Amino acid sequence: MKKAFFALPLLFLQLWASAQGNRTEMADTFRSNGKIYVVVAVILTIFAGIILYLVRLDRKISRLERHRD
Repeated sequence: MKKAFFALPLLFLQLWASAQGNRTEMADTFRSNGKIYVVVAVILTIFAGIILYLVRLDRKISRLERHRD
């Protein structure tokens, strides 16, 4: 059981590493049509929203902690 516990992550690591060499048609299509910039813009917008939410949440929590004291 212990060997299987360590062998399973190694199997997934090997599969992931072998998949890195393959070119995907979807990425090539997005790149050739210029839509990759739309995908990048959407991802950056989502991350910016998450960061903004976390900053505002931290400020609110800090304010509540100061009022509690």
